[in-house]
Amino acid sequence: MAEITASLVKELREKTGAGMMDCKKALGETAGDIEKAVDWLRTKGLSAASKKAGRVAAEGLVGVAADGTKGAVIEVNAETDFVGRNDQFQKFVAAATKLALENGGDLAKVAAAPFPGTGRDVQGELTNLIATIGENMSLRRAASLSVSDGVVVAYTHNAVAPDLGKIGVLVALESTGDKAKLAALAKQLAMHVAATNPQSLTVAELDQAAIERERAVLAEKAGQQGKTAEIVAKMVEGGLRKFHQEVVLLEQAFVMDGKTKVSKVVEDAGKTAGAPVRLAGFLRFALGEGIEKKSEDFAAEVAAQLKK
Repeated sequence: MAEITASLVKELREKTGAGMMDCKKALGETAGDIEKAVDWLRTKGLSAASKKAGRVAAEGLVGVAADGTKGAVIEVNAETDFVGRNDQFQKFVAAATKLALENGGDLAKVAAAPFPGTGRDVQGELTNLIATIGENMSLRRAASLSVSDGVVVAYTHNAVAPDLGKIGVLVALESTGDKAKLAALAKQLAMHVAATNPQSLTVAELDQAAIERERAVLAEKAGQQGKTAEIVAKMVEGGLRKFHQEVVLLEQAFVMDGKTKVSKVVEDAGKTAGAPVRLAGFLRFALGEGIEKKSEDFAAEVAAQLKK
């Protein structure tokens, strides 16, 4: 069994917001497995961790670009948020974003592309920037969206400069309808995606592992109430429908009115756009999501230096 350390308890508390003793007990019940401990706390009603688990911070910028029927998004990481406000870094990310649009979101092609006005490729310019600013940086990821007819619209949340910020979103609408009206709707949908962070476009595209994990938590919670197997099954299915409404874009309630399903909003848009509209896809990059960031403990660092 893994040792239940104070740092492990602290990590679980930060993920879940649950009390220290509850976190310690959860880790004891799950042999120190953080993810299992998160689910254990959820089954006991002690955590709303599903929306927080796994979200860690890293610094840098997310850039977005869109042009007619195509768009791209890129994330460039740095060590501190000060670099995100640095003019040289912002110019680099802006240029890299345009190159991501030109290269279909292929990160390897972006890294190898000539950086404007330098005689270096993008990776070489980033290396030069690292030497200039004195902080480690990396081209982390890039992606693109396109439609044959319609619009792709970009949106940046927490922008520090045009099309640069901490959350970048692309939304693609397929339609032969009025492009201005499509763009207006796509902008609203992009803001919705930034706010709600959907996991998939449709129920069919939702990660099966996420569904099974949610099913297991729902079954455990329902079982603790002493219900029959038949009732438990109905409660689980009801819970899964609610889960879909929380994490699947087309099933979510549109943030602009809080009640109309996004799928209905898109369907109704066909009447004003003059042709049927299909939500073809979306991309959402949040700065630093999924990156394990070292937790600094200044007191421990000083103590360690004194021991040397």
